[in-house]
Amino acid sequence: MTGSPSWEQRVAQFWATASPAAPEDALERMRALAAERDDADGLYEWASVHDFLGREAEAIPLYEQALAAGLQPPRRPQAIIQLGSSLRNVGRAAEAVEMLAGLEPDPVTGDAARAFLALALHDAGRPDEALRVALRALAATLPLYGRAVTAYADDVGRRPLPGH
Repeated sequence: MTGSPSWEQRVAQFWATASPAAPEDALERMRALAAERDDADGLYEWASVHDFLGREAEAIPLYEQALAAGLQPPRRPQAIIQLGSSLRNVGRAAEAVEMLAGLEPDPVTGDAARAFLALALHDAGRPDEALRVALRALAATLPLYGRAVTAYADDVGRRPLPGH
């Protein structure tokens, strides 16, 4: 006989069925789940539903609270990426760059932080750095030409354009 689904299983089920087309339902369902946990994980999930619904300004302080409360992997790197993305989306690209710059790849998020860092760098008016970050992340995945792409990434913005 199997028991009732764990909190983690119910959270996974929530994300499998949540729809931004039904924001009040999503908020109500996640509110109930998050209320079961008086910890960083519950705060993170509550922040995430706000982010999911395009309510980044509301999500930002919730992510910050979850991180301050000691959020641990696997949610911690996700929270940092999502917080960085939310900061960028509300026009705080420089803060997003600062948040994402030191985040290393991990088994859950892979190199996603680099993608969001590239976006934040671009929005912060640093397009050459953005392209370098994106190309370096891509280079690591290439079965061929990774070394060449890395070398070209290092040259972005440093060598004169043809005809100039």
